[in-house]
Amino acid sequence: MDRLLITGGVPLEGTVWVSGAKNAALPLIAASLLTDRPVELDQVPELVDVTSMLRLVQRIGTSATHVGGAPGRIRLHTPELLSHEAPYDLVRKMRASVLVLGPLLARAGRARVSLPGGCAIGPRPIDLHLKGLERMGARIELVDGYVEARAPEGLRGAEIEFPQPSVGATENLMMAATLARGSSRIVGAAREPEIVDLSLLLRSMGARIEGAGTSVIEIEGVARLDGARHSIMPDRIEAGTYAMAAAITGGRLEVRNAPLELLGAAREKLVEAGVELVETADGFLARRANGILEGVDVMTRPYPGFATDLQAQFMALMSVARGAAMVTETIFENRFMHVPELVRLGARITVHGGSALVRGVERLKGAPVMATDLRASVSLVLAALAAEGRTEINRIYHLDRGYEHLEKKLAAVGARIERVP
Repeated sequence: MDRLLITGGVPLEGTVWVSGAKNAALPLIAASLLTDRPVELDQVPELVDVTSMLRLVQRIGTSATHVGGAPGRIRLHTPELLSHEAPYDLVRKMRASVLVLGPLLARAGRARVSLPGGCAIGPRPIDLHLKGLERMGARIELVDGYVEARAPEGLRGAEIEFPQPSVGATENLMMAATLARGSSRIVGAAREPEIVDLSLLLRSMGARIEGAGTSVIEIEGVARLDGARHSIMPDRIEAGTYAMAAAITGGRLEVRNAPLELLGAAREKLVEAGVELVETADGFLARRANGILEGVDVMTRPYPGFATDLQAQFMALMSVARGAAMVTETIFENRFMHVPELVRLGARITVHGGSALVRGVERLKGAPVMATDLRASVSLVLAALAAEGRTEINRIYHLDRGYEHLEKKLAAVGARIERVP
């Protein structure tokens, strides 16, 4: 199993390019199942999760080919569904695999999808997905760890109200509703930019969708969808991570292919912490404003609040800030598993239930650490970049799920980082 060796203390300087968003790519790949016409996606990131999703749709009947030899452009074509099953051996690796459920039901009237796996950051049930599909006329049973769903007469439009926003459920039901008979209305929908990106692809395929990006999404079902070409949005989590990499090392990075507004609420918190963010033609510059980082409290919230996927990185940043910061996690349980590893690097962090009190230290020190999930992994990378001496990060396969060519991008801007088997 690969590991990273990082010798810290080097300010990062230069330009880093943000890849297409993993959290947008996965539902977009699933959406290609809704049509028998080709769908072309640009800016597809080379990630383990993307490869897993491509393998899944290929198992169902999709041909996936790189266009013009470019690794970031993929043509997906599913002239017919050869299977209606998403098996455990594929779904267990990544919970986003459940996003094929809505498209399969909408197009074929049946689906058999294993209950999902993914990061060990607490329970993330799919009840809202299933209840919404039942409202649309699907008959659903849980059999031997599989969701078995049928809608032999097709799905019908319905009003679905979420008790709390769910990105996955919003995406699954949006896709299902595009081919349902009549009108659907999702109330309390998640508002993430990745949902807007999915709606852009679906609309270019002929879907009738209004309100994506707001809490109420309305979909008028159509008889069929066509092919389309779509460029995947930049990864806002990767952009935020590189902004913090510049700040934690005391360097200066030009983050390209990432409009500054993509950072959402994280932008305000970074500025409050003493990070200067200057908009450029195709991204932004990030560096410390006056050489000092200040402790800032954050609380994760559904979009447009502070993203839970940036919480671990921000905690690493706060570990070298002046004063104290309270980091509160409200989205997922068990998302403080990076804390003991940051403490091994010298961070002063105390966990109280869903909050962690971070008291900044003058410097971190390298040590062997273990990655526990995707965002925890990259928080250790940030801490290691700032630490004195060498850090060895083990179990880095999590990083390959969500950060395209991370060590190469960091090495290109001055990081002393090496991947070793």
